[in-house]
Amino acid sequence: MGVESAAAHYVLDKSSSRFTVRAFATGMLSSFGHSPTFAIRDFSGEASYDPAIPAEASLVLKVRADSLEVMDDIKSKDRREMESTMNESVLESAKYPEIVFTSTNISSNKLSEGRFQVNVAGNLSLHGVTRPLTVPAQLAVMGEEFRASGEVSLSQSDFGIQPVSVAGGALKLKDELKFNFDIVARKQDT
Repeated sequence: MGVESAAAHYVLDKSSSRFTVRAFATGMLSSFGHSPTFAIRDFSGEASYDPAIPAEASLVLKVRADSLEVMDDIKSKDRREMESTMNESVLESAKYPEIVFTSTNISSNKLSEGRFQVNVAGNLSLHGVTRPLTVPAQLAVMGEEFRASGEVSLSQSDFGIQPVSVAGGALKLKDELKFNFDIVARKQDT
C-alpha cells in the first residue's frame, strides 16, 4: 500500500494579495522621480505544500500581460501613454498574453513556528522567452492560508525586451525591473 501525500492544495487570493513591478528611470527626467510602479491586476496561481516534505512543494503563477496599471499619481494622458507603451512595445501583450512562473525546486529554512525563509527556483516565461529564476521569499503558514512576501529583480534584456524611452528620449527605463509581492493563498479541498 503506497503512502498518500498529505500535501495541501492552495489557490492564490488575488483580492487579498499585492503584486507590483517597478521600472527605474534614467535620462534627463529621471531626477524628477519618474521611476514608474505598475500594479499587476490580473494574476492567478496554485501551490501545493506538505510540511512533512517541504522539498516537494510546488507553485504555478500566471499573470495576464495586459493587466499592468500605472500606480503613480500622474496625468491621465501620461498614464495612458505609459500603459499603451507597456502593452504594445514592451510586453507585446497581444502576441504574448500570459506570463508564467512554474517552480522546479523549493528549498526552505524554518525561522519559527509556521514561518520560513524559502527560495523558489523555477522557470519564468515572459515575452516568448523562458529562463530560470530564483525567487527568495518569507513564508508564513497560518491555518488554512499562507502568505508569501518578498522581491526579485530581473533584466528585461534577458527576455528579449528592449528598455523603452518616452518623452522624446528624455526619460528612459533601465534594463532592471523589481517585482514586489505579498501573496495570500487559501487552502482548497481537493
